Amino acid sequence: MFTATLIAAGRLTAHILSDATERLAAAGCAPEAGAWIDEGDAADIPFATAMDAARAAIEGAFEGVDVVVQPSAAREKHLLIADMDSTMITVECIDELADYAGIKPQIAEITEAAMRGELDFAAALDARVALLKGLDAGAIDRCREERVHLMPGARMLVQTMRARGATAILVSGGFTAFADPVAQAIGFDRAIANTLVVEDGQLAGTVTKPIVDSATKERTLRETRAALDIPDARTLAVGDGANDLAMINIAGLGVAYHAKPVVAAAAAARIDHNDLTALLWAQGIPRAKWVDEA
Repeated sequence: MFTATLIAAGRLTAHILSDATERLAAAGCAPEAGAWIDEGDAADIPFATAMDAARAAIEGAFEGVDVVVQPSAAREKHLLIADMDSTMITVECIDELADYAGIKPQIAEITEAAMRGELDFAAALDARVALLKGLDAGAIDRCREERVHLMPGARMLVQTMRARGATAILVSGGFTAFADPVAQAIGFDRAIANTLVVEDGQLAGTVTKPIVDSATKERTLRETRAALDIPDARTLAVGDGANDLAMINIAGLGVAYHAKPVVAAAAAARIDHNDLTALLWAQGIPRAKWVDEA
């Protein structure tokens, strides 16, 4: 069996649910009656066959509605591997840090190209960090305090999953100076990120090697699920950029979150309209069981 989850917080109607069921029937998916997870927010439609046909039939069919299609078994996940910039927080930290050096447009252009998969990630990171050489290290704290905001739903997603026994790891191609406090604020078990080199109170224009990149994210997922004996199907990976594709492609549920086109096209699931709590509904967890502890 498979499940199609329709998510549109505060905007999902019985008519949309009925229309989606009809589309699945027409595609030969043999759907059963839909059921609310949370009325008006999210609903499930179980179906018997043709998962790819189901995706084609209903993904993008309803304005403002995210659709997650997956096997019904092992739907709730026991391991979350998440990107940070533009996924768990609302900004790209290196772009905001560059603003304090007066070169945000120059660095943001490179960031955007790297996230679209047009540049080698490690080389692009080295190039951007080199441009920050000489910036007062105090800008890091200022940037974190003034610019870094948690993505809506981030705390709820991570803390709910951990309360239900899951492990959550933040793996970022960004920097430990941001990732460590973000991970703590959200509730991750730990964070993995790059370290900016600081010399005499200024950025040296380098990061310590090896660089945390796409391969690191994939390896973290593989090694953690093996160490914890978590089945592949019970893993969830979420990110927005090309350097997230490797982990997204091997996760039980790989999610492109408000992602670049190359990522959205390749991921098994996309969240384009809702916040990160959509990933709780995708696991069949109703709002009454969500957790967000200060």
